[in-house]
This record gives sequence, C-alpha cells and structure tokens, in this order.
Amino acid sequence: MIEFFSENEFQLVDDAAVIQWLSQLISSEEYTLGDISFVFCNDTFLHGINLEFLNHDTFTDIVSFDYSLGKELHGEIYISTERVAENASELGVSFLDELHRVIVHGVLHLCGYKDKTNEQKKIMREKEDSALELLKDINI
Repeated sequence: MIEFFSENEFQLVDDAAVIQWLSQLISSEEYTLGDISFVFCNDTFLHGINLEFLNHDTFTDIVSFDYSLGKELHGEIYISTERVAENASELGVSFLDELHRVIVHGVLHLCGYKDKTNEQKKIMREKEDSALELLKDINI
C-alpha cells in the first residue's frame, strides 16, 4: 500500500494515478509492493530528519528509509516540497515534473539503486527517465 501524508499544506492532485504509476514501476523492477509512506514537508522538517537520523547537516529534497523485506518494498520517503520547488526553478522544469522525479528517485532507492558514485548517478538518472516515460502513459 502506498500512502501520502503531509507535514505542510501540500497535497497531491491525483494520488490514485501516482499509485498506479509507482505500482507499475515496482513490478517492472521485479519487486512487490509492501507499505510505502510518502511524507511531504518543508525544508526545516526534512533538515531535522537529516540531522537526527543521518547526521547530515544539509538541506535536501528527499530522505528515504528502506525497511524492505527481500523483494517486498517497505519504506518511508520524506520530500521537501520547498526544495523541489527551488530545484525545479533552477533546472527550468515544472514543479510537478521535478516532484515526479523525486518521488520515483525515492522508490528506486527502495529498489536498491544508489547514487553515491558517478556511475551510480548515471544509472539512477536512466532509471528515473525510464520511469517518467511510464508516467506519460498514465496522463498525470
């Protein structure tokens, strides 16, 4: 089950379509869906999580906690909508496009993809792009 929560005023426009999209992605990666919670928040909230749990004193757009059991995905994904908006502006893309990229980035982390090295970042970006292509078929 995928659930969405908000620590700020942000709400997804079409939860069902995002769930359908992510479910297709998870299946295409040969995983099954367990319980994944997305929490939308502001920079301050996510910075606190980053400090408390990861000992990182930086702002970020996403923090994910992987509780997966084998090939069954479970996790918590925290997304700063403030950071997503700023990144979208800097990259010259829409907020929604950047939000979808960050959402799928979190799920890909749960699927085992990393992004520490240049090669890992390249693979992650390719996977994100491929997932975003799936999204076009759903018409969000």
